[in-house]
Amino acid sequence: MTADDCERVAEIRIGGWQHAYRGLVPQPYLDGLDVAEDAARHRERLLRGDGGVVNLVAETGGGEVAGWAAFGPYRDGDRRTGDAELYALYLRPEHIGRGVGRALLTEAARRCAAAGHRRMYLWVLQGNAPARRFYERAGFRADGAVETFAVGGDEVPEVRYVKELAG
Repeated sequence: MTADDCERVAEIRIGGWQHAYRGLVPQPYLDGLDVAEDAARHRERLLRGDGGVVNLVAETGGGEVAGWAAFGPYRDGDRRTGDAELYALYLRPEHIGRGVGRALLTEAARRCAAAGHRRMYLWVLQGNAPARRFYERAGFRADGAVETFAVGGDEVPEVRYVKELAG
């Protein structure tokens, strides 16, 4: 991902939230998401560097950004561990089910294994059944950890998934 991709990545991330999280987080929160603000945040983090975070984009044959993934060290509160974490994976809705998400996830896991991480974790909204099925088909399993985060005044539960990585 380059700074030039930030606007498109913001569109994909916000579109992903508005598509996948409808009914799971408050609609006013989803309606208030701003692409320009999100793009500026991505650009600033990318240019400053963000503690080992890797951002990948998937492009169509025509060079259009179709999806985005971000990963890096697993965050346990303020502490980073020796494991990896998939922080985000979002696609333009029209690319769901076409292998773009699988390609991004596979590349992220490959890079994490190559960097010596033994496990990759991720958090997914408890009510996001399509995403949970996607990760389960990719070999991730829920490990029993559940946490909530505040979004738009509601507490939204997330489930942690883990996958052992080949070294």
